Amino acid sequence: MSKRKSRSPLSVIAVAIVAALTVLVLFADAPVDPSGAERLFSVPKGASTRWIAQSLADESLVRSSLATFAYARALGKTLKAGTYRLSPALRAHEVLAVLEEGKQEEVRVTLAEGLSLSKVARRLESAGVIPAGDFVRAASDPVILREFGIPGKTAEGYLFPDTYFFPYGIAAEDAVRMMLRNFFARVPAIEGAPADPARLFEAVTLASVVEREYRLDDEAPLIASVFKNRISIGMGLQSCATVEYIITEIEGKEHPTRLTAKDLEIKSDYNTYLWAGLPPGPISNPGTVALRAVFTAPRTNYLYFRLVDPETGKHRFTRSLEEHVEAGRTYYLKRAAGD
Repeated sequence: MSKRKSRSPLSVIAVAIVAALTVLVLFADAPVDPSGAERLFSVPKGASTRWIAQSLADESLVRSSLATFAYARALGKTLKAGTYRLSPALRAHEVLAVLEEGKQEEVRVTLAEGLSLSKVARRLESAGVIPAGDFVRAASDPVILREFGIPGKTAEGYLFPDTYFFPYGIAAEDAVRMMLRNFFARVPAIEGAPADPARLFEAVTLASVVEREYRLDDEAPLIASVFKNRISIGMGLQSCATVEYIITEIEGKEHPTRLTAKDLEIKSDYNTYLWAGLPPGPISNPGTVALRAVFTAPRTNYLYFRLVDPETGKHRFTRSLEEHVEAGRTYYLKRAAGD
C-alpha cells in the first residue's frame, strides 16, 4: 500500500499566495461600475505613470492606483497625454490600453466660408476648443506666419473653411497650424492657384472680398472679373464688404443694417471706396468657390454689378455707370410695381 506524500508547509503557503494574488489582480482589474457613464479624462503632458494611475483611481475609473501602476510598469506601457473618453465599466487593463493607443477625444467644429479671424476664434471658443484671445494671438504669431510663408500680419484668409476635429486641450498654435496645413494641402490643387507667396496673398485677399459679395456660385467668377477690371484701370473696388469689415472687425461695432454715405468716407486703408487697389489684407476666410473664381476669373468688360433679386442673390452685371444706374432704376420700379 503506497503512502501519499504530504505537502510541505512552504508549498501550501506558495499556493495560497498565488491564489490570493490572483484574486487581488482580478479584483483590481474589475470594472469600478459596470453601469457607469462615460466621462472625459485628461492626461497632461509630462505626467508620470504613477500620477496617471492615481488620477484614474481618484476619478473612480480604476479600483486600485497601486495595481494599475504596477501593471503599466510591468508591461512597459507608454501612456500618452491627451483627453480621452473613459468609462468605469472598462477593466483597468482596457483603460490603460486606451491611454496607450493615444486615440484622443475630439471636438467637431464646422467653419463656414466667409468668417473673419475673430469670428473663427469665437466659434472655436463657443465649441470649447480654445479661448478666442489665444487663437487670435496664435494666428498673429510672426513665427507661424513665416513658417507657412504668409506675408500678412495675421493668418486671416488662410484659415480654410472646413469641418475640423480638434483634440481636447489642443494648444492654440497647434490649432492654427492644423488649419494652415489644410489650406496649403487643398488650395494649391485648385486650378490656377499661384505658387508665388506674394501673388497668392493678393489672390486670397481678393477672394476674401468676393466671398463676402457673391451669393450664387455661378456669379462668383463674374464678380471676381469686375474687381479685376476695376483694379486694371485704377478704379476703387468699391466693395461694401470692406467697409463692413472696418466697422465690425476694426472698430468693433455691430454689423450695420445698411451703409450710409458717412460710412463710405471712413478713413481706413481697408476702405475701397477711398483707395484703388486691394485692401492691405484679407477681410474673411474664403472657400473654394471664391478662390477658384479669382484664380480663373473670366475676361469680361463688366465694371459694375447690382443685386436685382434679394431672395436668390442674383446680380445684374453692366459695363458702364449709366447701365448700372439704369439697372438700379429698373429694379426699384419693379419693386414699386410689386413685381
